[in-house]
Amino acid sequence: MSWAAALALAYLIGAVPCGFLIAKSLTGEDVRASGSGSTGATNVVRKAGLAAGLLTYVLDVLKGFLALWVAAWVSGSTSPRLLGAAGLAAVLGHMFPVYLGLRGGKGVATGVGVFLVLSPVATLLALLTWGLVFALTRTVSLGSLLGVLVLPIGIWLCDGWWLGRASEVWLPSLIWAVAIGTAIIARHGGNLQRLYRGTESTFRQTGWQTPPDS
Repeated sequence: MSWAAALALAYLIGAVPCGFLIAKSLTGEDVRASGSGSTGATNVVRKAGLAAGLLTYVLDVLKGFLALWVAAWVSGSTSPRLLGAAGLAAVLGHMFPVYLGLRGGKGVATGVGVFLVLSPVATLLALLTWGLVFALTRTVSLGSLLGVLVLPIGIWLCDGWWLGRASEVWLPSLIWAVAIGTAIIARHGGNLQRLYRGTESTFRQTGWQTPPDS
């Protein structure tokens, strides 16, 4: 029962719609009605400005961290299996929030918060990947997707392989990175199609360039 309560609370924490609330308070409008239709930081920037988007990102990261802390406190366990499951619950809560009719964001920032707890060095490597890709392409989604792909490799390299640690130390985090990453990539289906067509939104000096079908 403690595990069930921990996962339920992790989901409810992840489901708190920070971006929706911030954009609503500033503009009076539903951020999901424009741009990509997401409640995430990128779409909040489009709707309510850079400061609002940065605040959304920070709060979404904190949701992932808080979800794991609460899950550990409620269950009395810091098992990697529990924390990974709580992380997945938080990310799914962000994507499919019960408070907003299951229409939320794409889970990247909340996933960052989760893996800053589970594997901080690998997470920093994934964030560096995002930063480099964004600097070169000004495309947030491409950086996010490549960062998701780098994360499990980073866990293997940074937490296990070169340190000679036993697999039970790092393997659970790698498995959860693959599971959560798969959910995030699936949630980016529309972005993948636009990247393939060359019509994905980009950030230039002139601002966000948002195609009509985004």
